Amino acid sequence: MDDSMAFINNRGVTMFELIIERIRNKVVFILSILIISATSLWGIFSPDSLGKMASSAFGFLVTRFGWFYLLSVSIFLFFCIYLIFSPYRNLKLGQDESKPQFSNFSWFAMLFSAGMAIGLIFWGVAEPLSHFINPPYGLAEAGSQKAAELSLRFSFFHWGLHAWANYALFGLAIAYFQLRKGYPGLVSSIFIPIIGERHAKGIIGMLIDLLAIFATVTGIATDLGLGTLQINSGLNMLYNVPETRTVQVIIILVATVCFITSAVKGLDKGIKKLSVFNLVLSIFLLVIAVVIGPQLEMAKGLIKGIQDYGLHFIGDGLPWFALKDHSEWLGNWTIFYWAWWIAWTPFVGTFIARISWGRTIKEFILGVLFIPTLGSMVWFCVFGVLGTHQGLEVAKTALTSIPTAYFTIMDWYPLSGLISFVTVLLLFIFFVTSADSSTFVLGIYTSGGNPNPSTKKKVAWGVTQSFLALALLLAGGLEVLQTANIVAAFPFAIIMLLSIVALMKSLREEVVTCTTKLKTNKLSSYYLTKKQDT
Repeated sequence: MDDSMAFINNRGVTMFELIIERIRNKVVFILSILIISATSLWGIFSPDSLGKMASSAFGFLVTRFGWFYLLSVSIFLFFCIYLIFSPYRNLKLGQDESKPQFSNFSWFAMLFSAGMAIGLIFWGVAEPLSHFINPPYGLAEAGSQKAAELSLRFSFFHWGLHAWANYALFGLAIAYFQLRKGYPGLVSSIFIPIIGERHAKGIIGMLIDLLAIFATVTGIATDLGLGTLQINSGLNMLYNVPETRTVQVIIILVATVCFITSAVKGLDKGIKKLSVFNLVLSIFLLVIAVVIGPQLEMAKGLIKGIQDYGLHFIGDGLPWFALKDHSEWLGNWTIFYWAWWIAWTPFVGTFIARISWGRTIKEFILGVLFIPTLGSMVWFCVFGVLGTHQGLEVAKTALTSIPTAYFTIMDWYPLSGLISFVTVLLLFIFFVTSADSSTFVLGIYTSGGNPNPSTKKKVAWGVTQSFLALALLLAGGLEVLQTANIVAAFPFAIIMLLSIVALMKSLREEVVTCTTKLKTNKLSSYYLTKKQDT
């Protein structure tokens, strides 16, 4: 009996239900592999066709449904904030007496590595510089002090509370229904309060799980593609390694072997240790950047950036004024980011849920929302100021190639060789930690929610997601990666909105049940006392 069968059998189902669930798991696994492999082959053998299709879908979604992405993510955030103060805030993700499985530091290290990953380095310099030379909504003159301030405000916005609300909402839903209610760790399990367990295990549930798998693989493939491009550019600047498709294929192949090995070792032996090392190395790189950079300018930028972010928090989240006149900027930045976060949500949310046993709802949301947001702000402030401090002309030169922008800026500072070496190492480890986490989650999705999927499943998914990353790179590089991501995220945003309904329905029922039991126990105790007195 394999791991998934043992897990399902432990839930107390009948032999007939066991057989049906095993068949369902195999169907989901085979269908998802076939769909993603077909997409990968399309990208390899007809890259122009895939590129055109993705671009057309991108234009349609941004023009017609850009408002939907903006509104949805704002709803996710405000719902999470509500839960912090709600009557449900002290419910535990697990049994009432359960304790956290991992220490706070290890927990944060794993969600940091899974949720931020390569994008933090790829955009850490490139995004602030982009806003510096092309201020959002034309609110400032390029290269001005105002443009520098806007560069931090919008970087904080794109990597702040709105972004992490996606993970917090979906991760909480998965954790609540899996850890507290005892349902399988599948996206379809969230919808049991709405559609019932029969439909959740049937065709409707299968479609939901397939969509989650496709969004997960597309999202991680986007990040792996970005990471490959930047690792290649770093190696080019350090050791004159040519920036070619052949080198990028080699990078993906080497990383694939590493992250599959880590995923096979499991959470404690592989993923946790790599994630902790990743966080320590990130802090080390951040400290070096602060030491060599303009510290006073960084401190002022952080304070002013947080202030501006707070003042424009709602307006930037719902920029109705910009939908018509600035739709291109919104599509390339805010809408792309929201789609990117949504596409990553099933994978990161499920992974965070898997490592959050024993934490309360309030603790979970505060940890997932605010700690990574603060870390993102510090990171973008430090590396953004390093970029804008060099002026407009250097910024323009750096952005001639986005994957090399980070290394171009670092070349202007002391210890550039050491910084670039540490960065390439960090990029590679980010590559591995993101991919091994997603491989682990994809194994869960195609093993009936088994929290410890088989090695065979993890290896299969490791190879498949790397194959798709390679296909998207061959199909046109960064642009196709971005547009494919937006397309995959759109239907999953609807699933996330519905998960709010399912979560609230179940939370209310639990509180009502607990209140009724409490009143019954008090009444029974009262009559028992009276009887004893008599």
